[in-house]
Amino acid sequence: MNDLSIRTVEVTGNAYERGHAYGSATGDLIDDAIAYYQDAFHVQTGMRWNEVKDQAASWLRLCEQHAPDLVTELRGVADGASRDVLELMALNARGEIIYDAGSRLASPYPAIEEDERESTDGCTSFVLTDGASGDGHMYVGQNWDWRAATQKTLVALRIVQDPLPTVIMQVEAGQIGRHGVNSAGIALNANGLGGRFDSTIGLPQTFIRRMVLNQSELPDALNVLARTTPHIAGNAVLSHSSGFSVDLEITPHGIDWIYPEDGLLVHGNHFQGRIPPQLAGRYRPVSVDSLFRVPQATKGLAAVRYAEDRPKALAQVRAAMSDHLGYPESVCTHPDERRPKVRQWATVLSSCVDLTTGDYFVTNGTPCNHEYEQLPWNAFDGPASRHPHFSPVTAIQ
Repeated sequence: MNDLSIRTVEVTGNAYERGHAYGSATGDLIDDAIAYYQDAFHVQTGMRWNEVKDQAASWLRLCEQHAPDLVTELRGVADGASRDVLELMALNARGEIIYDAGSRLASPYPAIEEDERESTDGCTSFVLTDGASGDGHMYVGQNWDWRAATQKTLVALRIVQDPLPTVIMQVEAGQIGRHGVNSAGIALNANGLGGRFDSTIGLPQTFIRRMVLNQSELPDALNVLARTTPHIAGNAVLSHSSGFSVDLEITPHGIDWIYPEDGLLVHGNHFQGRIPPQLAGRYRPVSVDSLFRVPQATKGLAAVRYAEDRPKALAQVRAAMSDHLGYPESVCTHPDERRPKVRQWATVLSSCVDLTTGDYFVTNGTPCNHEYEQLPWNAFDGPASRHPHFSPVTAIQ
């Protein structure tokens, strides 16, 4: 135990054992998450929980084909939390299930379609590399914007899975993957993009992101993103402790990419590289506030170039990610009281990972009124580490 305000959980063993330990340690939070999504799915789509579980069964079968070890881990989570594995699958495919329901219920007038936004995490991700921070460190992170009611279910999770890299992630309790970093120095931040494509069936984002963080080598991590068909469009910022970073805008049909400019990259919830041809002439950003969140965060993060040490760099990052232009739907998002509580959004967590040292910082809630807290683990402590503080371990291929 520690004095952090966010729950921290560390698990080890084989896939089932890791999952069981995870589920046992977070069973109360998983109960809260399921209770919330039972209500949220019904309010938004009209679906009862048994119908949601029926939908989740198709995702479970697909994931068993492409990531059987992760499904084994998920079954362990379910058993550890004394829940049905289909309930845990629903937590992992919540965006895809909402997206599909939105497609069926979509209005013929795109300007008033709400469901597409509701399936998409509304985040602002950033990279500071190649001198963009005055202390010479590389920083990656994001404001994670999602349903405000889920904030109480968040967990900082460390998964020791030798010979695969050790992974540290920020997740909703019960999820198998989301944003994080591994001991090979590979970091992943992600944002929703939206855009209706077709009925192609693809993997849920939670599984894809964990598959990325399970890789020891940068090319393998890129291959997961470039070669795996997702069900919904998403943005992935893939970074490496060497200083390299690339942003991939990924759709069920293909990808585009962006590199940092002068060491700084910021991405929101709209296509910034290229509007996919499938959406040409009809594209509407899934979150219009992304159009000002990106330049505001970029302007704020530019000040980190003049930070003389890490405390000042972190303070500048926190200030940039606390920007309130457009409040409540700003870089630092707060609940909009005009919306039903079940559909209110907030920045549920802000993260900043020092990819030079392996230190991981989070705010348990909005960054404007929560300080960055350092997690009790070093990201580079584990297999495939190339950090000078740790002896390198060759992963078994």
